[in-house]
Amino acid sequence: MSRIDIAEAFELYRQRMFYIGYSITKDWHLAEDIVQESFIKAFNKIDTIEDNSKLGAWLSSITTRTAIDFIRREQKRKGLPLEAEMLDILGKHTDQNVEVEVETVMLQEQVQSAIQEMNIHYRDVLILKVNQNLNEQEIASVLGLNVSTVKVRVHRGRKKLKLLLHDQLTA
Repeated sequence: MSRIDIAEAFELYRQRMFYIGYSITKDWHLAEDIVQESFIKAFNKIDTIEDNSKLGAWLSSITTRTAIDFIRREQKRKGLPLEAEMLDILGKHTDQNVEVEVETVMLQEQVQSAIQEMNIHYRDVLILKVNQNLNEQEIASVLGLNVSTVKVRVHRGRKKLKLLLHDQLTA
């Protein structure tokens, strides 16, 4: 594929890749970075694509994985992100027991840790479901899967998560 084809691919798929990045990160600027990063990855591996008719799906897959990697890096860098609404709620409920708040944060950390230990198929759908609050249809779109596949993975992932958390609490 020549440079002109890359430029054409950029124009054809840029918007789609941007929406994939945005649907995962919920951040316009980060989505733009993801598109750029994804095209750099694609450009470096363009010789590995055998069927040009699958270029859009290939780029979507690269974009999805890149966005998920960005989210993971953010979580590792920041620890457990607290949403602004959650901070407001915690600030307004000063009568709430500090012990309960600490236990809640510890439980959230355990859930995040257990999710990271899971098989990539379950981990990806649970990260999008739990952290990004996406529904099954949105997850299917982002990961390029059937909705029924996503529902099965979410169900099985939750069961495995429950087992992992039970093992962590009893250990």
